[in-house]
Amino acid sequence: MKQSLYIYNNGDLKRKDNTLQFTTYEGDKRDIPIERISDIYILSEMSFNTAFINYISQYGIPLHFFNYYNFYTGSYYPKESLLAGQLLVKQVEHYTCYDERLVIAKEFIKAAADNIYRNLRYYNSRGKDVAECMKEVNSLRKKLDHTEFIEELMGIEGNIRKNYYKAWNTIVNQEIQFEKRVMHPPDNMINSLISFVNSLIYAKTLSEIYHTQLDPTISYLHEQGFRRYSLCLDVSEVFKPLIGDRLIFSLLNKNQITEKSFTKELNFLHLKKEASRLIVTEFEKRMKQTIMHKELGKKVSYQYLIRLEAYKLIKHLIGEKEYEGFRIWW
Repeated sequence: MKQSLYIYNNGDLKRKDNTLQFTTYEGDKRDIPIERISDIYILSEMSFNTAFINYISQYGIPLHFFNYYNFYTGSYYPKESLLAGQLLVKQVEHYTCYDERLVIAKEFIKAAADNIYRNLRYYNSRGKDVAECMKEVNSLRKKLDHTEFIEELMGIEGNIRKNYYKAWNTIVNQEIQFEKRVMHPPDNMINSLISFVNSLIYAKTLSEIYHTQLDPTISYLHEQGFRRYSLCLDVSEVFKPLIGDRLIFSLLNKNQITEKSFTKELNFLHLKKEASRLIVTEFEKRMKQTIMHKELGKKVSYQYLIRLEAYKLIKHLIGEKEYEGFRIWW
């Protein structure tokens, strides 16, 4: 089974014969069979050449980059081998027709809102009093069906998340004093944690979309100019509550991540290497976690759920089946 490769140490990546070789700046070498790699995450300073890029491109391996602060900075996306002209036309048509675009964008947000509500209900049933936040979120999600503009849709989504984040102070056992989402740059431990985990989900979504016929630059909820692979932002919204938020709650409530995991002098912007490794390890465990799929009748991993979401979108675009966003059912 192929796995994601995360590299934390500075060094050099190159092709050596029919495999990859990573060499640290101290001279330590490690050979990595390319057949075992699904995608590569660089969380350090790295040198490589065109021979390396050409080699991973042959195997369709995306390369994702994160800077010193663990902020996602970009991806190398190999030439698509599965793109289909007819589907590309359908993707564009569903974007240029505002009504068609709104249908898809609305379903992304409705699914995300339902998953947020499911998280709140889960913790409320376990002694965390978030009933008031549940009430507000439920009231807001009922308005989604009546929206006529994407800006209006995103405004409601913003208010849903605002109420959702209010509940985090109750859900999390640590004293986090989390009031609002701040991204550029994050202003506290929680915002830094959310940014890092969400960027992992975004990169993982890009890797999964690569294995479908979808063009990741054509989106419906987020504008194309916001980020290059904006369809990944659309799809990620659906999975943040299940994969990202639940991971964060677990890490904090088990005290695996605390203020000591960050460099306080940098306003908690910098996540220490040991903490970053821990988060990635737990993230990968979660991506490999399986559930019995109620329609397929077999176990699928959380990671494969993302690819299934892309397949559902394809069916909608070609008129085979109306898209229904993923919702937590267990």
